[in-house]
Amino acid sequence: MAIDRPNGSLYTKIENNIAHVEFGHPASNSFVSELLQRLAEELDSLSKNGAVSVILLKSEGERAFCAGASFDELVAISNLEEGKVFFSGFANVINAMRKCSKPIVGRVQGKAVGGGVGLASACDYVHATVDAAVKLSEVAIGIGPFVIEPAVTRKIGKAAMGELSLYPSEWKNAYWAKEKGLYAKVHDSIVEMDKEIDIHLEKLASYNPEALSKMKQVLWEGTDHWDDFLIKRAEMSGKLALSEATKKALEKFKK
Repeated sequence: MAIDRPNGSLYTKIENNIAHVEFGHPASNSFVSELLQRLAEELDSLSKNGAVSVILLKSEGERAFCAGASFDELVAISNLEEGKVFFSGFANVINAMRKCSKPIVGRVQGKAVGGGVGLASACDYVHATVDAAVKLSEVAIGIGPFVIEPAVTRKIGKAAMGELSLYPSEWKNAYWAKEKGLYAKVHDSIVEMDKEIDIHLEKLASYNPEALSKMKQVLWEGTDHWDDFLIKRAEMSGKLALSEATKKALEKFKK
């Protein structure tokens, strides 16, 4: 479907106890702040919906999965409060995913950068294609993946997190991501992936929803402090975004 709105799009379809949540944006499915807020609110709502047992999170199109946060909004940050609010967008989404009572299955059809990697990391199970390479480019523009780091490290470990974040120009392929634990399965094509996702979701939706919810809680044990922790990380990033070194680095990437 067409993606022509500057604030992006978010659609939810519920069928057979499965919620299909699809986001999109013309800029490689990146997230403006409004879209992040809408996604966090939608996940909160689905968490309370008794007609939903499992959630599929996916993006529109057949190319990039998610290019992270809006670059235009990043370069427009002019004070600490704006910076904190901007970086809190992904913090709120990750916390909504973490606290959601329903397991979230991710569908990653293409490349994921920055916040897109964080989004995949916060899913409870991820199906990806061979084209779903990942990159954390934040250090190259004078900031760091501080908000998403806890979610990414939880999945792939500190060593792999360092490998990603300290070589910000290098793409890691989908098999690297699977080997490290970010992806559960890597498929040869979108068609093959979608067939297996349908089977997987149908099976999950047939199980005891209370058991699924309890399993979700177990998987996220030890993260109760993230509500405050991720917002502190957002403030850290907001301060860096105002630094002269970062402003200079961002100038190189402006259109």
